[in-house]
Amino acid sequence: MEKPGFKDVLIAKRQIRPHLSRTPLHSYPAINSLVGAEVYIKHENYQPIGAFKVRGGINLISQLTCEERSRGVITASTGNHGQSVAFAARLFGVNAGIVVPEKANPGKVAAMQGMGAEVIFYGATFDEAKLHCEALAEKHGYRYIHSGNEPLLIAGVATLALEMLEDQTGLQVIIVPIGGGSGAAGACIVARAINRDIRVIGVQSEASPAAYESWRQRRLVEAPNRTFAEGLATGTAFALPQAILWEGLDAFVLLPEEEILQAMVWMVARAHTLTEAAGAASLAAAYRLRNELKGKKVGIVCSGGNTSLKHLRQALNSAKEE
Repeated sequence: MEKPGFKDVLIAKRQIRPHLSRTPLHSYPAINSLVGAEVYIKHENYQPIGAFKVRGGINLISQLTCEERSRGVITASTGNHGQSVAFAARLFGVNAGIVVPEKANPGKVAAMQGMGAEVIFYGATFDEAKLHCEALAEKHGYRYIHSGNEPLLIAGVATLALEMLEDQTGLQVIIVPIGGGSGAAGACIVARAINRDIRVIGVQSEASPAAYESWRQRRLVEAPNRTFAEGLATGTAFALPQAILWEGLDAFVLLPEEEILQAMVWMVARAHTLTEAAGAASLAAAYRLRNELKGKKVGIVCSGGNTSLKHLRQALNSAKEE
């Protein structure tokens, strides 16, 4: 696979513009006080599917050949990637199948079904669902959409970082949650093209550290996948995002689940925004790194807002008092 470049991001911006509104980049005094920095939150939870991945889905499916569209597409997902494919498939009149773990987030499942996708339940984890998805693609001839190893997906989601740097040209740091790594890879492409002094920092749950360990060891590794945060939940690293992260990611933070839950509550209490666990992970990392970020201009990606009521209650019940 050829790595996408900045030119591909600009093409993706053109492909996406007719279908998605620009998401806001807001700063909140209470968040700034918490971190000790000038923090700007990129609100991808405002997307029509409530998550950043819709950018990649639209960019990829808009550029499929007629033959690929006629075959239909299939993908595996814990929810947000599947929603992006379902949304884009409906937009361009393509049949879509989404393979999800048996206990997938019910709200995300309902959204995918509501957009006309066939949702197929299989396995206890994303990795089991992914293997079944690949088998179905081989058997039926569907156009398989990998959730990370797709240059057009990465170029599409990279447009969020481009918007951040267009709206706040002085950003010194961008913090991005990592599951498969497409969002962080996209941020690396954009930051390196615009200003190589911008630090890109990834964050993942220590309960599912496959991407972190692959980045640290500079090779693809598997690791236990036990996080409650669907957007951070992968047990196997993805080759294409990792290749980009190895070149461009400046630092990688692993967080305990409790810190991510706390950040979900901070997002509600201090930024008046509902976020899923992966979307709050960037704030949790900023708080962890607050000493080195002090006084800097920091962009954090709120990657999605599709939390379940179960996870929201868990966060509220476990959080420390304000």
